[in-house]
Amino acid sequence: MDRLDHERSARRDPTVWLMLLVGLGFLAAGLTVAPQENCNSAGDCAPWLVPVAKWMGLFVTLMGAGQLAANPRRGCRIDPETGDLIWWKNRSARHAGQEGRIAPAQISRLTLLHDSDGPDAISLYDQQGQRQFWFDAEVLPWPQDRWAKAFVTRHPHIRLEISG
Repeated sequence: MDRLDHERSARRDPTVWLMLLVGLGFLAAGLTVAPQENCNSAGDCAPWLVPVAKWMGLFVTLMGAGQLAANPRRGCRIDPETGDLIWWKNRSARHAGQEGRIAPAQISRLTLLHDSDGPDAISLYDQQGQRQFWFDAEVLPWPQDRWAKAFVTRHPHIRLEISG
């Protein structure tokens, strides 16, 4: 397998499992704590927090369980026959998801923006300056800058811009 190839499914993603566990925790708290007993040592009560926790827990649990049931996959690879870069996301057994493909000769630059307040942003541009749809940090292995440097090493005409 090429070191630039990567695929991840929801069932192998720790964030989906964490979402399910946190949702179950809030749901359990909302179902077991009596609203009238939700008071601190100073006597301040907030009975409205218990139903909020219950509904939030139910919603987050359903989101996590839905991801595990659908098991969407995302990733990228180099086509061994054509050498094209292929990426996909939200692919499942019933849905083809979003996919993109480009020949490395058609790529002009790859930008990576490190954001200390949120997720990194990565973009791929063709020779005409058009950003390629669905190519983002989600389809690449972490850390994305290692993948980007390996890809640019293989295709030195591609300009790599890292900022942040």
